[in-house]
Order: sequence, then structure tokens, then C-alpha cells
Amino acid sequence: MNYNKKTVKDVDVKGKKVLLRCDFNVPMAKDGSGVITDDKRIRAALPTIQYLLEQGAAVIACSHMGKPVATFDSYKKKQLEKGKDEASITEEKWKKSLAELRMEPVAKRLSELLGKDVILADDVVGPDAQAKAAALKPGEIMLLQNTRFEKGETKGDPELAKKMADLAGADGVYVSDAFGAVHRAHASTAVVANYLPAVSGFLIQKELDFIGGALANPKRPLVAILGGSKVSSKIGVINNLLEIADTIIIGGGMAYTFSAAQGGKVGDSLLEEDWKDYANDMVKKAADKGVKLLLPVDTVIADKFAADADSKVVKSGEIPDGWQGLDIGPETVKLYCDAVADAGTVIWNGPMGVFEFEKFAAGTKAVAEALSKTSAITIIGGGDSAAAVQQLGYADKMTHISTGGGASLEFMEGKELPGVACLLDK
Repeated sequence: MNYNKKTVKDVDVKGKKVLLRCDFNVPMAKDGSGVITDDKRIRAALPTIQYLLEQGAAVIACSHMGKPVATFDSYKKKQLEKGKDEASITEEKWKKSLAELRMEPVAKRLSELLGKDVILADDVVGPDAQAKAAALKPGEIMLLQNTRFEKGETKGDPELAKKMADLAGADGVYVSDAFGAVHRAHASTAVVANYLPAVSGFLIQKELDFIGGALANPKRPLVAILGGSKVSSKIGVINNLLEIADTIIIGGGMAYTFSAAQGGKVGDSLLEEDWKDYANDMVKKAADKGVKLLLPVDTVIADKFAADADSKVVKSGEIPDGWQGLDIGPETVKLYCDAVADAGTVIWNGPMGVFEFEKFAAGTKAVAEALSKTSAITIIGGGDSAAAVQQLGYADKMTHISTGGGASLEFMEGKELPGVACLLDK
């Protein structure tokens, strides 16, 4: 995939309307109060928004929020699939579920951060959005309603994409700055680029520079740390990184599938029986390619999956029945930290253990601390790894923390990202 894409700085936006796809899918308080509990994604969009406004563009921002069900029939079907009683499924409840995913709280917070009014449309491409977009002046910003209120959004409907493009007019520009959604070929993330010249915002440019640069031309040695629960979810990533990495470190739940594949005893640990052959294939492929593949040599085990479980350290492959591995052990911590000490580039995706439990967070903490001390370019691939680094207080010590978990994973797999492929090449 070509990572060298045109950005907002490569096009003239003065006096033009810009359709800007953001990722405003922010976490909300679960009490229905409309309170945003973390505004990081809104803040991340500010550099691009402020640049466009300063350049004299009229900005039509849009984003999805959550997973609204666009029609009552679809809502009813989903509720029935969840085992809900048909009598309890009402149109009123469906409408309430939509109301909780409206963009009013985002518009309010964005307005506070920008220090200027954000005009909010009552729909996505309907009469209100059309009227407000038509009246929008240079230096003003409006926000459309949740793009997923339109059932054609997730289907990549060309008709919906054309209507969204039409809001920006004949000389409009499309700017993509929602990295967390670029792996989806939705109407607002990719298809709309068929109707407007499409460039990246600063957020996507940064992701392409760091992750794309690490994959295409890394400062060596390149060390990849892969954790998380399942081998199956990281197949493509391991396979792709075996082509370019110097060292691959395996931690988290998926390490037990590798251990079992090599004849080790894993007790009640997370195990993907069907993926043992694959794990062995990866070990062989690494050896054939001269890539160091580091696996845990010891592990912290627990007698139950709980924060207050009894725990002890055993050698990898020697976990007794009734016990399960929940973190890498102290010898493994030293082995992994030594491996990143002299790295040129480190990519990290997935925690080393159940870091949500203090007792089993030591491995993840140690790796985060080691990365904070290295002179290497450190790239955290979104999702749980990003959450761990933030939670442990090392975020400001990392070179780059990706804003997209699923997107960064697919990026590292070498997959084409529809929301990036659609942008104009430099």
C-alpha cells in the first residue's frame, strides 16, 4: 500500500467547503446523562480543524458514534437474537437507543475546545443538513448527525456517499482524519472519495508516517512485541512482521498456545487448540528467516481468574491442572526488557498479561517502563496496549500512540486500508 498520500497542506481550501471525517466515537457515561467521559478523540481532531478554519475553509465535520440500529425492524431483530421477549421490544426503546447516540454532546465539547460555535445539523444528509451546509460561511464549522443513523453508511452505499459529497458542493474537498475507521469501506470513510478530491488530515498523516515508516523503512533493529489473548487474532500481524522484524516477542494469553504446541503443560490457561500447528509453523518460519522469536520462559499462574487469586511463578510449560497463566514471569520480563534496550524501532500491540488486575500487571508495566527508557522509536498500536500505557502513566514517553486499534492491526498485517487507499497519492 502506498503510504505517501496528499494532505490538507497539498490542496487549496480557501473559500471551499470541506467534508471532514473525524472519529468522534467518544465514550459516554452509562447513565444516559450525555456526559463525555474521555474527550481525547475530539482533541485529536483539533489541529486539522483549526488549520482548515484558519485557511478560510467552511468545515462540515462528520463522525459515527456507537452502533445505532437505523430501523426499528433491524432493532427488533437484534433484540430477539439476544433472547429478549418480543413484548418488551418497543419503538420507544429503539428511539431512546438512538437518542443516546446523537452528536449534541460532541458538538458542545467541540465548541468549548475551539472557542467558537459549532452548528449542529439535525440529520446527516436530510433537509436540515442541506440547508445548514448551503448557508455555511468560510471560517465556520458544522457537525452532521451520527453517520450511522443512515443505514447505507456501513454498507458503503454510493448514493449516500454522493449526498454527503454534495453538501460540500462542486468545488468541495474531502479530508479523512478518522484513523480509527479507515479499515472500513463505509460511505463516509472511503466511498465519498469517489465524488470529491480526497486528502488526509494531520492525524492520519501522523499514523502513516509512523506506522507506515516503521513497516516500510524501520530504524533497526526492529522489535515487535505482540500480546493479547488469541493467536488467531494476530495471525496476519505475526506473518507480516516475520518478513520485516529482527525480533518478535510473544506475550499475553496467546503465549500458552505456543507453549502447548511445543509440548508444554498449560493447565487451565487460555489455549487455542486449533492453532497449535500454526504456532509451530511460525516458530519454524522465524528460524528459517533468522528472526529471533522470543517466548516466555516463566509465567505467573493463578488458581482462578480473579484480582485476589492465589499466585506463584513456574517455568513455562509446567503449569499444573487447575491453574492458569495470567502474566509473564520475572525471568521473561528481564529477557524482554533486554531485547528492547538496544532496539531502533519498537512496535507494541497487546498487553503481556491481565493488566486490569494489579497482581498480574507486572509484565505489562515492566515492558512499558523499558520502552519509556529506550532511545528507540516506540509505536503503540492502539487498543489495549494504548490503554495500558495511558493507565500506567507512560503515554508521554512514547513516540507515537495509534488512535485506531483495529485499523493499526490491519495496517501491521499489511492489509490495504480502504480509507487510506482512496486518498490522492503525492
